[in-house]
Amino acid sequence: MSGARILADALRAPETALRLDAAGWTALIAMARAEQLAGTLAHRLEGLAVPGAAACILADARASAAQGQTAALWEAEMARRALAPLEMPVVLLKGTAFAAAGLSAGMGRSIGDLDILVPRGRIGEAEAALIAAGWEWVKPDPYDDLYYRRWMHELPPLIHRERDRMIDVHHTILPLTARITPDAEALIADSVVLADGLRVLSPPDMICHAAAHLFADGDLAGGLRNLWDIHCLIGESGTQGLEARAAHHGLSAAVARAGRLSHALFGSAVPQAWRRTAGADALYLRRMLARDGWGRATRRLTRMGFYIRSHAIRMPPAMLARHLWTKWRKGHVPG
Repeated sequence: MSGARILADALRAPETALRLDAAGWTALIAMARAEQLAGTLAHRLEGLAVPGAAACILADARASAAQGQTAALWEAEMARRALAPLEMPVVLLKGTAFAAAGLSAGMGRSIGDLDILVPRGRIGEAEAALIAAGWEWVKPDPYDDLYYRRWMHELPPLIHRERDRMIDVHHTILPLTARITPDAEALIADSVVLADGLRVLSPPDMICHAAAHLFADGDLAGGLRNLWDIHCLIGESGTQGLEARAAHHGLSAAVARAGRLSHALFGSAVPQAWRRTAGADALYLRRMLARDGWGRATRRLTRMGFYIRSHAIRMPPAMLARHLWTKWRKGHVPG
């Protein structure tokens, strides 16, 4: 087995886990925890005759995921109340959106920060309303604060002083310095209103955002979880109109790669052209599967390469060099 492929196989075909020995179960659960997929794995394996010790761990993972989703949805409601007087569209993103919309991608999913998307022209109003409602700045460093406000696709993160929950307020889905500039106005205009007045992205835009987050923004940390999101979204909404929407946002390459790798690892039903890996796909798979049998990150050079790449696609070379130098002097070490 190659790295975390044991985990990918169990998600794709849960019955494969029944062939594991004790060491295999240890590796599977350790990798699932490291990739923040323990709750998802637990839901996928529910009802199977797994070993007793593993069954207890998986039951705890299901309960923890359910509690986490309850907390995430409550935090979304608190944000809704804080922003309601502004009468602006507030779009939930990522895990909270999946849970709020009742999507299969939300089943057992670990949810961290609350991510929302608001119109860029009104982000100052949103910031003021959230601060008035008890959120505070996480980034005290003036460099980090300026970096977010000038170049990023979101405000510096905020945390609520009483609930200790973070919120990321986006005005688009990729940094302003990135080569790709998705149509944020279209994302909001075509979003779907939920019963409580909050919104989620349209199904094609959800896939575009997940692909952008995975391949056009970060260093693939948590990539297996994000690719599973894409698999679930494709399985639920299909790919009708997806290629046209991806082209509109400038995300054709990212969405196509997401489709190829999702098909390769999970068997996603994607267009025929996306059913064979190509180009550098093998490197992306190598990065996403970089775990050992104890769940520890491996392939340090590969991870370092993707860390540098994540910054290179975010900003021009001179800005990148200055930014990495500044972060290095401040003691930052890539994961």
